[in-house]
Amino acid sequence: MAFRPPSLARHFGRQTTSRSIITPTRSISTSASHRSFIPRSTNSDRCLCSRFRTQASAQIFTSASRGVFTASPGLGRRYASTNSSAEPTGESGIVGAPDITNYYTIFPQTIPAGPPPASPFSISIADLRREFLQLQNRIHPDKYPAGDAKQHAEALSARINEAYRTLADPLQRAQYLLREWHGIDVTAEDAATKHALDPETLMEVMEVQETIEEVGATPEGEAEINALKIDNDARIGVCVGALAGFFDKGDIEAARKECIRLRFWYSVGEGLREWEPGNTEIRLVHGN
Repeated sequence: MAFRPPSLARHFGRQTTSRSIITPTRSISTSASHRSFIPRSTNSDRCLCSRFRTQASAQIFTSASRGVFTASPGLGRRYASTNSSAEPTGESGIVGAPDITNYYTIFPQTIPAGPPPASPFSISIADLRREFLQLQNRIHPDKYPAGDAKQHAEALSARINEAYRTLADPLQRAQYLLREWHGIDVTAEDAATKHALDPETLMEVMEVQETIEEVGATPEGEAEINALKIDNDARIGVCVGALAGFFDKGDIEAARKECIRLRFWYSVGEGLREWEPGNTEIRLVHGN
């Protein structure tokens, strides 16, 4: 199918809205030292508190096992405790469970200051993967018997996986930052209208498509496609560098525009990777 701007816009407009990350409600247990300061606490009061905590924990486990997290009043996605030294054991029985307020708080060793501009947009992928493997080993579901603790460990493991995949990829990381911290969802269904590609980049994308149409069926087509892949990888690198600079400076509007460009070049790159000899067109696959 030939590449034209209107169809391209429609293609990028029909995307499923990314799910926003909602933080889980946390049950609050009272230590023995703190209980001693509660005046005239009766057995009835303590039973009521215990029953409340048990019910709250059951609700968390049930929601976590289904992949659903409910928001807790006063607990924001953006602001979380940076104390990573403690390794508490909650009623879930998960020792050293990470702070899952947001994806950045899950990896305090790699990203201790949180999202940009407090810390750079660029992340050491080697350090991120090392911490990811440590976390997964710590809370691996196979370490827990069947029941609430195992379900909670499974939910934590899935969330850590999702956080790692998101932060390890520059495009997904940028989209996450724009959506969760600045309320800008460039993957929404109305993205083609609200977040249109700039004309200059659109012309570049069209030129790539035209080149494929011209050389795709020729004997030298594969060599031409390989050259296009190299050029596209270079464009992606430039976009990622520019995106990092904009986030680090706090220029969110510029970061939004660069993120849209990066989305298109990701799509072109995916299409080039799926190209086969004899083809005269590429299929644009929208990144998440």
